[in-house]
Amino acid sequence: MLHGRHILLIVSGSVAAFKALMLVRLLRAEGARVRAVLTAGGARFVTRESLAALTGEPVQDDLWAPRGGEEAEIGHIRLARWADAVVVAPASANRLAQMAHGLAHDLAGCILLATCAPVLVAPAMNPAMWAHPATRANIATLAERGLHFIGPEDGPMAEPESGPGRLSEPEAIAYAIRTLLGSGPLSGRHALVTSGPTHEPIDPVRYIANRSSGKQGHAIAAALAALGARVTLVSGPVALPDPPGVVVRRVETARDMLAACEASLPADIAILAAAVADWRVAQEAAQKLKKQPGAAAPTLSMALNPDILATLSRHAQRPRLVIGFAAETEHVVQHAREKLARKGCDWIIANDVSGDVMGGAENAVHLVTADAVEEWPRMLKEDVATRLAARVAEHFA
Repeated sequence: MLHGRHILLIVSGSVAAFKALMLVRLLRAEGARVRAVLTAGGARFVTRESLAALTGEPVQDDLWAPRGGEEAEIGHIRLARWADAVVVAPASANRLAQMAHGLAHDLAGCILLATCAPVLVAPAMNPAMWAHPATRANIATLAERGLHFIGPEDGPMAEPESGPGRLSEPEAIAYAIRTLLGSGPLSGRHALVTSGPTHEPIDPVRYIANRSSGKQGHAIAAALAALGARVTLVSGPVALPDPPGVVVRRVETARDMLAACEASLPADIAILAAAVADWRVAQEAAQKLKKQPGAAAPTLSMALNPDILATLSRHAQRPRLVIGFAAETEHVVQHAREKLARKGCDWIIANDVSGDVMGGAENAVHLVTADAVEEWPRMLKEDVATRLAARVAEHFA
């Protein structure tokens, strides 16, 4: 988290400036103190009043404004020294050019020259402007000077076109700030998370799978990253965006998933949320199985898939905390207790999937340990993930 950190946010001229307001809310929710500097271009898109309301601080926008009381010192020097990190979001093409050439004609320019704090830049502009050789040269110059960058992303723009130039999402920028400052109770720890289903092929066009969407596993990966962990997410086939700041390894089968997990070790934490298929077809057909008129349906001979949870729980490089999931349709806690003892892991997250949990937005789980069972109320999967990540942080504290 960013509790007690001082973040100076410079908002320059871009239609994406509205995301700066969302970023402020995220940073303050993590306990950061945020001050905003609004450039003349930024003021075309967001107001001083909205930034002041969300930061709880006066918004600075004038290098020459008279100051008294606590603002009596030279404004840009005071602000530059106050900040633990300076974040330029959004950073327009014009602002990047001014930064690269060291221009100090406004308050933002002076702060950027005067600060000794790390600077994070989140560009946002039209794809043609982003691709222009002048912009590329400015980016290279700033990177060589040690500034840090996040984005831009590839996606739809305000204009009726799409391409690289879209401002990174506030969650991704917040994660980059945490990484830049090395903050969070899980900083320095490596977390391995599995998510989604596995697809076990029958023939080149058919496979055995389940209804897992990956929403819970992906939310857990994001929540751990938000607490400062370095996260490796091993994901089966899902239709979800990658969580911000997370290394993603995509797999298809249970055997692929186990291999990717072992390749990701060592890790401090392993949370195995994927719904791994228990069985696979013993012999995958090399060609598509054809339906023959009048013939009976083919008989599929099945083989057991590797047990990823048990394997990692007994691995030579066993993570210090191994957490499994138990998706049950009856006797949820009883089966989870049995699974905890059988697999050798530390905790089990047990949930009843007989309803709309798989693929749905909410989950109701029990946290089962060797000593206790905690029943958590039904909540959004993101909230389950946040609560679980907080418990993991408490465990290591």
